[in-house]
Amino acid sequence: MRQRRGFLAGISALILAAAPAGCYGFAGGGLPPTIKTVAILPFDNQTSEPTLTQEINTAVRDAVESRLGLRQAGQSQADAIVRGSITRYEPDLPVAYSGDNKQVNVTRRLVQIAVSVEITDQRRNKPLWQRNSLVVEGDYPSGREAEGRRKALDQLVTNIVEGAQSQW
Repeated sequence: MRQRRGFLAGISALILAAAPAGCYGFAGGGLPPTIKTVAILPFDNQTSEPTLTQEINTAVRDAVESRLGLRQAGQSQADAIVRGSITRYEPDLPVAYSGDNKQVNVTRRLVQIAVSVEITDQRRNKPLWQRNSLVVEGDYPSGREAEGRRKALDQLVTNIVEGAQSQW
């Protein structure tokens, strides 16, 4: 009997140790089970950078489909709506310098994007997740702003996905 208890305790410990390693999943990404489709509305762009709307919408759409497992639908048929606004875009903030008393060079720069975003359960007319004034950043070496923007967009979609997943 003593041996059997030790064996069962060992199996229990093994199961508990394996659980955090990924032996579980999120059905629908933590959203209510009634949410299976989503419409991503074009983000209102209050900045002078016209390409941001398309870049953000594409990044959010891809993340919602691949990481939350939702299907795209038209606004009138979707279970959930994602909407937002881009309130600030700073593409060239210096963050690292090198040089001496005669000359200073900027070696790293930062892209900052501020957005407000909301995911709404359209059937219940209830906000599922929202974040106002979310600021995301991406650093980059001088001359490679696109790299910084990509990092900032990755950070944005991670915030949205994690926010949606926290709703269970």
